[in-house]
Amino acid sequence: MKANQTTGRHVRRHGAAVSVLMLTTLPLFGQAANANEQAVLAAVQGFFDALASHDVAAAEKVLMPDARAQSVRRKDGALLVRNRAFHEDFASWPTRKEQLLERMWAPQVNIHGSIATVWTAYDFHIDGKFSHCGVDAFDLVQQGDGWKIVNVLYTVETEACADSPLGKPALPQNGGAEKPAAP
Repeated sequence: MKANQTTGRHVRRHGAAVSVLMLTTLPLFGQAANANEQAVLAAVQGFFDALASHDVAAAEKVLMPDARAQSVRRKDGALLVRNRAFHEDFASWPTRKEQLLERMWAPQVNIHGSIATVWTAYDFHIDGKFSHCGVDAFDLVQQGDGWKIVNVLYTVETEACADSPLGKPALPQNGGAEKPAAP
């Protein structure tokens, strides 16, 4: 009986120590995950910003050299899939005159080691006018200099788009990406 009482006190004492340890270290794991998720989302937003400013060099900073994109849309009932390398589009970026704005909301980020995915709703505007909405699915890999986009698969939907929770976009004055107002 005495051995059981001693064992019970030992378990309670160590159990309490383990509980305190978990309560003090779990927030650190959450912070690390949040920082990593923020870095992943920063790479995606960096691509949107590069697209808006037609900045090929900025895009190359967040894309792997062989990064690809696939768009999926329906036209006249047929499913159309366009598959291309990003570098195929870069030649036209500096000469484009339109103001482009892609916005995402409610991103779901999954990270496992050096790979990540971002699944997010988005809307796309050209010269301040709504063009289309859809879902973006980004695949990223962590490199020594940060997260890089390997692939993006996205839908292009022109009908039945729900209103964005971000509201109507303000037309950027500089032709660049929409930036939040300074505090």
